[in-house]
Amino acid sequence: MDRLRQRADFLAVANGARVSRPAFVLQSRSRDDTGPIRVGFTVTRKNGTATERNRIRRRLRELVKRLDPVSMQPHHDYVLVGRRSALSRDFAAMLDDLRQAFAQSQRPAPRGRRPSQPETKPAPTGRQPD
Repeated sequence: MDRLRQRADFLAVANGARVSRPAFVLQSRSRDDTGPIRVGFTVTRKNGTATERNRIRRRLRELVKRLDPVSMQPHHDYVLVGRRSALSRDFAAMLDDLRQAFAQSQRPAPRGRRPSQPETKPAPTGRQPD
């Protein structure tokens, strides 16, 4: 298992599937190559000071180390986006959340649901309404 390090890889995964949990968001994306599973970690500045963000990142890395690689799909990239509650959430609960998130990310999306279409406004014609 390798680490994601380049910004372009993180952005590509951000366009993939997403599973939310209380302490993190799991993003995943299938790759076309035969490389190993890659995992990246990110924690935004709104989650606290640098010390707190580093603690969140360390907890997420430890979760992935303790997880069976079998639960991850081969030829996939994953990104764990840390949330502030990762600081106080029980580690065993976070590990269960991660297992469930990986299982949910492997399931196909439910049929019949389409992404919502943004409302389009008619183009102005330059005429005054009657």
